[in-house]
Amino acid sequence: MARNPKITFIGAGSTVFMKNIVGDVLQRPSLSGATIALMDINPQRLEESAIVVNKLIATLGVKAKAETHSDQRKALAGADFVVVAFQIGGYEPCTVTDFEVPKKYGLRQTIADTLGVGGIMRGLRTVPHLWKICEDMLAVCPQAIMLQYVNPMAINTWAISEKYPEIRQVGLCHSVQGTAMELAHDLNLPYEEIRYRSAGINHMAFYLKFEHRQPDGSYRDLYPDLVRAYREGRAPKPGWNPRCPNKVRYEMLTRLGYFVTESSEHFAEYTPYFIKEGRPDLIEKYGIPLDEYPKRCIEQIERWKDQAQAYRSAQRIEVEESKEYASSIMNSVWTGEPSVIYGNVRNNGCITSLPRDCAAEVPCLVDASGIQPTYIGDLPPQLTALIRTNINVQELTVRALMSENRDHIYHAAMMDPHTAAELDLDQIWSLVDDLLAAHGDWLPAWARVGRKNEAA
Repeated sequence: MARNPKITFIGAGSTVFMKNIVGDVLQRPSLSGATIALMDINPQRLEESAIVVNKLIATLGVKAKAETHSDQRKALAGADFVVVAFQIGGYEPCTVTDFEVPKKYGLRQTIADTLGVGGIMRGLRTVPHLWKICEDMLAVCPQAIMLQYVNPMAINTWAISEKYPEIRQVGLCHSVQGTAMELAHDLNLPYEEIRYRSAGINHMAFYLKFEHRQPDGSYRDLYPDLVRAYREGRAPKPGWNPRCPNKVRYEMLTRLGYFVTESSEHFAEYTPYFIKEGRPDLIEKYGIPLDEYPKRCIEQIERWKDQAQAYRSAQRIEVEESKEYASSIMNSVWTGEPSVIYGNVRNNGCITSLPRDCAAEVPCLVDASGIQPTYIGDLPPQLTALIRTNINVQELTVRALMSENRDHIYHAAMMDPHTAAELDLDQIWSLVDDLLAAHGDWLPAWARVGRKNEAA
């Protein structure tokens, strides 16, 4: 009798996300008998997640079973797949700190979870916990594949491959397929008729091709249509969030010739062009939602109160297919049935114009051998140049973590495009001091004291 896979969720208290992935998994015949091991440090969230999983199993009538764990290593023992989804420090206090401290310096952010001073601090908080998972995996499930859904994705993926190169890992995001769906909608085309190829780094990958299949089987380039729709005011169409009109990315398309995969609210803070002190006209023109991520956190916390109660009282939990790659990866590895996903992996020469050791986001073939990145070659030079500005920040943050050299935290902030466009060197140094002091014990011990306290 064939063995069923064990799928461990670290950070299972991210219940809505976990529900989407487990719902996808249980609908695949090869995975429907899986053991789902849920681990979280918050007992209430863990219990709520277990309720959801058991109701999904009952609704779908499958043979899967759920376990709950507060001990990470026990949850990981014998796992085939490890899904990681947590936020170290949560909305309060850490996200609030990442927004409020920079604001005192006039540095305003939109999301602050990937790049900028917010992304650097999140990386410093997060990577040591990911490394601990790697350590436990090597002890109790060394062949398992880590499916890592944590931000800052590129910093995390890079740091794991530096310290634990033997861990089989992929960083996963839904921006590539999600944005492709948005663009198809903007052009009134069925997503199923779109063909695309994307490459770059997480949150700054670009569609190198974006095409529409014609009745005769040929493909037509859609970039002229996208530019025309933007210039004529037909695109972008209103999306799920009225605060985020998505104009930044269309504007960058007209300048670079390529469309970026992550949202306009993210992209506005990865570059020095859009958020500027004393330029409210830019904020208004491009509809840039300052402080967007804290607003989302508050809304999500409020929504969850009602949602948790609804899950507790529901007899059944209906399942819709999500756009996440996790179940597709697991199915391909488990059965050998090939699939293609977009994953974040060590570059290793896939994108020849970017550093070999950076975390690249490229198309990957998945089968029984695991996740195999595909070769891209050089990116167009303007895309390489822009991506490098973000890689500089990621690399210095990873160097800080690997060497435990606090100087590199300051260097990372100094190289950040948005921070450098707004603050002078003394302000950047002082801001990093203040952030390190404010985060305190959320940071690894070597990073906890600001430079100005060193002599004390």
